[in-house]
Amino acid sequence: MTDRDEKTGVLLINLGTPDAPTPAAVRRYLREFLSDPRVLDMHPAARWLLLRLVILPLRPRRSAEAYQKIWTREGSPLLVHGQALRDGVAHALGPGYAVELGMRYGRPSIASALGALSGAGLRELLVFPLFPQHSEAASGSALAEVFEQAARFSDLPAGNPLPAFYDHPGFVSAFARIAEPRLREFRPDHVLFSYHGLPERQLRRADPSGAHCLQRSDCCNSIGETNRNCYRAQCVATSRALAKALDLPAERHSLSFQSRLGRTPWIRPYTDQVLPELAG
Repeated sequence: MTDRDEKTGVLLINLGTPDAPTPAAVRRYLREFLSDPRVLDMHPAARWLLLRLVILPLRPRRSAEAYQKIWTREGSPLLVHGQALRDGVAHALGPGYAVELGMRYGRPSIASALGALSGAGLRELLVFPLFPQHSEAASGSALAEVFEQAARFSDLPAGNPLPAFYDHPGFVSAFARIAEPRLREFRPDHVLFSYHGLPERQLRRADPSGAHCLQRSDCCNSIGETNRNCYRAQCVATSRALAKALDLPAERHSLSFQSRLGRTPWIRPYTDQVLPELAG
């Protein structure tokens, strides 16, 4: 193979999805997902007890019912749209690129995606976590899995991770183009930007100074060296950029965080508390 024949590999990574909207499939998915120490970052014995005695016996049936409400005839929305994105990116980049999709949990796995890229004669491998904001529980875990699995393939070049794109102009303009006609038609009184939550302890660990994150109410209003990897600050920056692109005045938008688990403090404000306040 000549240098002209070599390709650039692009690995798109997302979180993952159950194979089906059934309690059994959801239980398999949750077992893999929540066994990750970067997701449930607690003592291994406590994580085992929480998972085996509380989550896996109780949550799969309830989560399966929720998945059934969004499942499509083609399958999981995340997988269907992920495959469409993979194909669209491959078409846009052209024959000089090999593009694959891998899920951190479930299928197609990161290992299978790397296996598909192996043997393609790659000169470079770009690793693109599809998480706009960085967190150790998502981006960090996915990248760690990429590096661990890539070591199995001697012909793959070292992966080059692309950074978080929480306020990248292309990301902001793409979301604004989707949202603008819907907002124009619906004419909402208020726009709530809701993000997946994280335990507060994970934000504090990402603060190298130990004296900035969650120390005052405006700690996320700007991003500097101490909080450049702060998930909450990046969510605030995304909301600020989208509000500007959509011409939303400050009093007509806010942000919140959803899907907290357990009794330890998660980042605030909580979506399930903000919604009744807005309704009132």
